[in-house]
Amino acid sequence: MTGPSGLHAILDVVLEGQTTVHPSILAEYQQDPVRGKISHIDLREVRLDQPIQASVVVQLVGEAVGAKAGGVVSLVSRELQVEALPMDVPEHIDVDVTAMDIGDILRLEDISVPEGITLLDDPHETVIVTVAMSRGFAELEEAEAAAAAEAEALEEGEEPAEGAEEGDEAGEASDAPSDDEG
Repeated sequence: MTGPSGLHAILDVVLEGQTTVHPSILAEYQQDPVRGKISHIDLREVRLDQPIQASVVVQLVGEAVGAKAGGVVSLVSRELQVEALPMDVPEHIDVDVTAMDIGDILRLEDISVPEGITLLDDPHETVIVTVAMSRGFAELEEAEAAAAAEAEALEEGEEPAEGAEEGDEAGEASDAPSDDEG
């Protein structure tokens, strides 16, 4: 289970008193929640020439353009259902998010998988990754837009009176002692 095939490894099972090898995969396992040791496993015998269905983990590759611009990358579907020959089931499916910008949505139909693997989930409906604007970044953009509008107003000659600016600062200073009182 810790090898390169991970949970999709083909195990050669030999039953006591027999010499025949039974290729099997891990169907389920139970793990002690405190100690982390595996307490029980269920194996499923497979034929190596017939496809099986399995859950495969999605692994994101790269850093999204939108993340560099302040967005948040969200992995919506952590696992995908696939069908493949037992020896072809991958440990994970790599999804490249490098080109994703803020507002982009990556669906199952947008990714490619190795030959011999069939994706079983709905390709048009299954969302894998989204990149959304973070809340803090949206507030920062609003502040920058307000500052840009003010700068534009200044360029057009609508300069605020100097006393108004100073009055605003004085008002802020006069509010400070009242906060200490309350």
